[in-house]
Amino acid sequence: MLSLLKTIRHAIATWWSEFTLQTKLLAVATMVVSLVMSGLTFWAVNTIQQDARMNDTRFGRDLGLLLAANVAPLVADNNLTEVAQFSQRFYSSTSSVRYMLYADETGEIFFGIPFWEAEVENSLTIKRRIQLPEDYPGDGEKPMVRQHMTPDGTVTDVFIPLIVNKKYLGVLAIGINPNQTAVISTNFTRDVTIAVFITIWVMVILAGVINALTITKPIKELLVGVKQIATGNFKQRIDLPLGGELGELILSFNEMAERLERYEEQNIEELTAEKAKLETLVSTIADGAVLIDNNMQVILVNPTAQRIFGWEAADVVGQNVLHHLPPAVQMEITRPLYEMAAGECESAEFRIFINQPTPRTIRILLTTVLNVQRESIKGIAITVQDITREVELNDAKSQFISNVSHELRTPLFNIKTYIETLHDYGEDLALQERQEFLQTVNHETDRLTRLVNDVLDLSKLESGRQYNFDGVDLAQAIEQTLRTYQLNAKDKGVELLQEVAPNLPLVMGNYDLLVQVFGNLIGNALKFTKAGGKVAIRAYQLDFKPSHTQSSPVRIEISDTGIGIATEDQHSIFERFFRVENRVHTLEGTGLGLSIVRNIIDRHRSKVHLVSEVGIGTTFWFDLAAFEEKAPPIQVEPIIEASTITTA
Repeated sequence: MLSLLKTIRHAIATWWSEFTLQTKLLAVATMVVSLVMSGLTFWAVNTIQQDARMNDTRFGRDLGLLLAANVAPLVADNNLTEVAQFSQRFYSSTSSVRYMLYADETGEIFFGIPFWEAEVENSLTIKRRIQLPEDYPGDGEKPMVRQHMTPDGTVTDVFIPLIVNKKYLGVLAIGINPNQTAVISTNFTRDVTIAVFITIWVMVILAGVINALTITKPIKELLVGVKQIATGNFKQRIDLPLGGELGELILSFNEMAERLERYEEQNIEELTAEKAKLETLVSTIADGAVLIDNNMQVILVNPTAQRIFGWEAADVVGQNVLHHLPPAVQMEITRPLYEMAAGECESAEFRIFINQPTPRTIRILLTTVLNVQRESIKGIAITVQDITREVELNDAKSQFISNVSHELRTPLFNIKTYIETLHDYGEDLALQERQEFLQTVNHETDRLTRLVNDVLDLSKLESGRQYNFDGVDLAQAIEQTLRTYQLNAKDKGVELLQEVAPNLPLVMGNYDLLVQVFGNLIGNALKFTKAGGKVAIRAYQLDFKPSHTQSSPVRIEISDTGIGIATEDQHSIFERFFRVENRVHTLEGTGLGLSIVRNIIDRHRSKVHLVSEVGIGTTFWFDLAAFEEKAPPIQVEPIIEASTITTA
């Protein structure tokens, strides 16, 4: 039972909560008006009933006194026949009398209308006694009046004592029917009040239902639709078959939602396109880019920044950038970031060396991102530049200048020393000494000339100059190089060997540059090969053919039986000013020859390799692409590497 009451209470509360404020106020006002009207009506009915009962009481008392005054003497004379006749006439002529009962002093009924004692005894053989009220005075002289309810209405009971010569003879009980006019009026008023009350509430309920169906429901639907539109759901539609102003309002709402949906789709397409362009632009720039908000949360990061900071496997978007930066960077930029977020500065620049994930030097630029009105800070843009190569180039440039200066200073110092000696003490020197001094000066001048020529050659190669590449006959280039170094090899007692395969195809290259490569490699081989040794140059076509060419490449090898190159020096042999003689302390050179060789071979889209063992010899080799007869000659721009330094 309690659960049922709780369920009903919950249902009523839910039902009541769904009503709008206007509906609730209307229901409360209707209830108050109906209760007031019902109260007034029932008050009026009650007043009428009280007046009717008072009238019935007066009428019954007066009628009873009148009847008692007429029948008391007859009862005293025991003239019951006359009492019966008089009572019958009185009962028949008065419609207000409901019953008349005569009882003796003991309460036994001896006559009554509409029944009497004899008939009752004959038909029912039952003695009847009148049931007097408990508060009936008995032998009092005043009548007693009371009322009781019957199915036909309120009946007024009048009990009149029959007293003759102060002798109590019994009691006369008369029942007075209610006033029919008053009863009808009262019932009518009551029925009308109930009908009005019910009609009002039926009308209120119907009005509420109609309001819910025709006004409240569409308004609720509109409210839900507006909320959905406010949250960005532009697919919301209202489908209610209504006319009039509400119908026009719903139609206008659907049209608005449809336009907003089209506008959103268009905006999304444009924003998606712009976002794709921006992401493509940010992802393709060489510098790292990180965008953070005022709370240091990462909004955008491009692949370059991920690679520099080692974020490839981490999802840093939406997280605090300071928790993922390398310690050196975090220590350097934490305070400036918070100062920029607070608006204390607009930009900052840092140069930081980091060890993780790989050792490198980076430049970090911090720039505030302002709103359209440039009034408030929306975030901070972090630009990360990897300047490791730049630092290395600067160091290499400084080293290059230092090396060139050192290499120039030594022969110039020797030349100046010997010339000053000849100038100041030439007459005191012997002829042989003067010739030795002049020979040394000549040797240092040749050394200085070679150094300047090598620097100029390297500068030309690295200056961005274009070279024409065409078919080159390797046999001719090799023959020209060997003729140049034939006398030098004979003087040193070194045997020059040439092993060029017959019918060797032309190779794609520049003739002069290849002759320079052969000259540098053979010159180095002769320099580091002792008397009795051998220097060989070989050229032959390989057996395999790359998929993108029609012919197999040609391999060139320059081998010697010289001092060899130590394993720890082989990775540095092509660097500028690196000389093996610095380690073996035997011969002199500029240290630029192999750097020039590597640069030239790189321009030929190939790589120089070496195999060497100390005390046994060294072999340099590289491959050149075969020249395609149908392909026209091409101009190849030198590939300027990040490590290239242009020397004037």
